[in-house]
Amino acid sequence: MDDRIESRRTYLEIAAISFVILFQELALIRWLPTQVRVISYFPNVVLISAFLGLGIGCLLASRRTLVELWPVGLVATGIATWVMSGIAFTQESVNEHLWLLYHDLAARGAPVVNDVKLPIVACFVLSALCFVPLGQMLASRIALMARDGRSLPAYSFDLLGSLAGTAAFTLFSFLRTPPVAWFAMVFAAGLVFMARTGLRRIAIYATCAAAMLFIAHTTNHALVFSPYYALSLDTFKGHNGHLILTNGSIHQYASPMRPGPGQSREDAKLAAAYISPYGNLRKPPEKVLVLGAGSGNDVITALLAGAKKVDAVEIDPEIIKLGRTIHPDRPYSDPRVTVINDDARSYLNRTPEKYDLVVFGTLDSMTRLSALSSVRLDTFVYTRECLLSVKKVLRPGGGVMMYFMVGSPFIFDRIVKLHDEAFGAPPIALNAPNRLFNWVFLSGDAFSHLRTTDQTVWEPIRRALKSTDASTDDWPFLYLRTRGISNFYATMIFILGAISAASVLGVSKELRDSVREGRADIEMLCLGAAFLLLETKSVTEMNLAWGATWLTNAVVFAAILTMLLASTLLMQWKPIPAGASVAGIVISLLAAYAAPTGLLPGLDTPVKLALSLLVVGLPIFFAASLFAVRFRTRAAADLALGWNLLGAVLGGLLEFLSMAIGIRNLALLALALYLVSALARQRAERAAARAA
Repeated sequence: MDDRIESRRTYLEIAAISFVILFQELALIRWLPTQVRVISYFPNVVLISAFLGLGIGCLLASRRTLVELWPVGLVATGIATWVMSGIAFTQESVNEHLWLLYHDLAARGAPVVNDVKLPIVACFVLSALCFVPLGQMLASRIALMARDGRSLPAYSFDLLGSLAGTAAFTLFSFLRTPPVAWFAMVFAAGLVFMARTGLRRIAIYATCAAAMLFIAHTTNHALVFSPYYALSLDTFKGHNGHLILTNGSIHQYASPMRPGPGQSREDAKLAAAYISPYGNLRKPPEKVLVLGAGSGNDVITALLAGAKKVDAVEIDPEIIKLGRTIHPDRPYSDPRVTVINDDARSYLNRTPEKYDLVVFGTLDSMTRLSALSSVRLDTFVYTRECLLSVKKVLRPGGGVMMYFMVGSPFIFDRIVKLHDEAFGAPPIALNAPNRLFNWVFLSGDAFSHLRTTDQTVWEPIRRALKSTDASTDDWPFLYLRTRGISNFYATMIFILGAISAASVLGVSKELRDSVREGRADIEMLCLGAAFLLLETKSVTEMNLAWGATWLTNAVVFAAILTMLLASTLLMQWKPIPAGASVAGIVISLLAAYAAPTGLLPGLDTPVKLALSLLVVGLPIFFAASLFAVRFRTRAAADLALGWNLLGAVLGGLLEFLSMAIGIRNLALLALALYLVSALARQRAERAAARAA
């Protein structure tokens, strides 16, 4: 009876630890960018560091417990990020980034450090340390169950806890809770496995919990946390509207666009820049679609230009609320306006409406920090396929108007190329320098009368058409100068990879010996790397198919964990042979590659749902079954799990290759890793047979 009670307790602790791991990971992904701005462009730093920390913890499973270092590590991370939050880390022009990334810090005269690698590496190391004790606790308990032949049930509770952690953080995001609530949840859940660690450790735990909650509360300057940003308000020198900040950086300005006493001279100039492109239309547009409507500047401009109906699409529900309450012109209260809380691509995929004019608001990223570009909220908006989708919703004679803050010539070139490939002609490019945008690009039949020989041979247009590739759904990196791994990214990959390799080799003699003696668990390493590539590709493709909303991400993560759990439970009932699993992976990945996800957006919802489940679910299912059957054969479950998680670190770094090979080819890279794992297994089996 005592053994059964202890086993239940161990299963509960495994689930609780896994809950904390997922919840803490998501909390750090949301919180760190609010303190260290550049992390906004490297969200996978936390993901990779979490796998590194967990992997190191697994390798230390048989050592003295590090349980007290978990809360201490969180507090150390909190203090360090609190310090870094007062420093303006820049990469290019200091003035440019002080205005964009560090608007609030510039006003306080914050010190400037002309290097962004330092905070990225610091956050990587600190975040990894927060996960090492959790990985050790998880691996030690799974190893305990494995000794009794119950490794798969233990892994099932691991997945259940992870699924619960994902669901809980999704709920916290839905409720718009602040960071103090996130970390309160982390420490509350930790009581499940900390309760039996002794009074001294409980005292340390309580002290660290209080300190971390104090830090989270004190450093929170946000008016509200939306699902995407920490939002706050500020004033704009020379303007009478409201500046909207995200994580302290300039993001939007709710400007008084109607002439009157509430409009300053600077506001009047901005309003003139907004409405000026409408003067190039032959007649006022009757029906307008605004993508990235924000707080409403583009919406009120369309109304002032004579639009009879405006559909305003904005992804962030809290920014919509701000538009309703703080915008001086209250555009969202106008009966001619319909507000749609959705991702731009998602709306374009499903709307039956037709428009005279489609306006791209200034929904480009809040900064042009080109050295740190990555897949972001606006990633699939500025692609050739998106403009082709826009073209389909235009009425005959309709047009497109794209406002953009162009910071580098290559971005100008790429936008020109996008319009040229989508509309069969380069856009009319209007220079409109102001503090929110500096170019407006016009395309479509509505502006064809503006096209002249002089315009089409204008040197910047000619240069753009010759010198650049358009961004596509497969290669959506508008902010990368060229296809490939830049020197900056190559340096960061090398640094993070070197830290990871040195860390794991330094803490584990068993791993060093296995590498030196040629006994490295290549199979588990490749399974971890391939799976993370599959997970990354799945999330990216589903964002394209269903929209890049927080809910889509939550559902996809939950679906992946559910598929993992279903596969693991099935393996306990009727195991699938490893060869069959490898065959299933090969067939499903090749099928997904032959029919890429770019085909999904235009399908009917039931068909799209079914195909989405197949595209994401089948490879994940077979990958999970393969891992389960191979993991069960490992005598040292903790070491095997450590190799697997370290493989996930490798997979996270390999994901950067999408900048060179495209997102679609990640499937082939994952497939190659699975085939290498199969070859490694065959080689190990032959070696074991010879030894016998």
